[in-house]
Amino acid sequence: MQNILNGIKKFLMNKNTVTILGVLAGIAVLYIGYNWRVKQAIDPQKVPYAKVEISSRTLITEDMVGYTTVSAEMLKNNPNIVRNSGLIVGKYVSYGTTIPENSLFYSQSLMTEDEMPDSAFADIPDDYTIYSLAVNLHTTYGNSIFPGNYIDLYVKLTNDEGDVVFGKLIESIEVLAVKDSQGNHVFETTVESRQPAELLFAVPNEMYSLLMKSGYIGYGLEIIPVPRNASYSANPGETIESSEYIKNFILSKTVILPEETNTNSKTTN
Repeated sequence: MQNILNGIKKFLMNKNTVTILGVLAGIAVLYIGYNWRVKQAIDPQKVPYAKVEISSRTLITEDMVGYTTVSAEMLKNNPNIVRNSGLIVGKYVSYGTTIPENSLFYSQSLMTEDEMPDSAFADIPDDYTIYSLAVNLHTTYGNSIFPGNYIDLYVKLTNDEGDVVFGKLIESIEVLAVKDSQGNHVFETTVESRQPAELLFAVPNEMYSLLMKSGYIGYGLEIIPVPRNASYSANPGETIESSEYIKNFILSKTVILPEETNTNSKTTN
């Protein structure tokens, strides 16, 4: 027995043996490490996916969401993939985005109700009102006016003397939304082509009254949206009434109603 132990000890102390064992140990470490990394990369992970195509501004419900498996490596390379349906159901598809059928969900494609573009209408300042200007593909310069743009509003009319009047009425006004005749945002999807029917603005009440009156006085009056360059929108000026002549002409053709306040009073004898 002792001879066997001495033989093993001598074998292990041999330099060639040590070298061979070291090489084998290194190979084993590399093999185990490689298999671990491969397993980590291909190990399937369950993530939510869209069972149907979901259009922009659509509220996502449970029946629209299923689960599929993807590799862990894919998730590592795409940190914006949403991995839990609890972060999807109850949210809306972002403005200008459509989630295709069988697509994964990405965080930038989802919004809460408060983040949706139309929520801006609820946040307009006090004493402001939403004004809608009827437009078409031609008057928007072939869909060249976008939400967030600052533009000017020009007026064309024929005055009492029969002269054609053309001039700027409103300067530097922000476009809140561009909608089609069904009330859908024109630029929220690339899946379908939508025709612009109205531009929406938020304006002070006095300016709103002026714009609304202009639509009823006749005289062939047209309000024409005129887009400007990117710098105009990036550095917007104050939204102002630009032409006193046109403003006064519109007001001269309308009646100013006095404000009335109803009060309940009691008479004591």
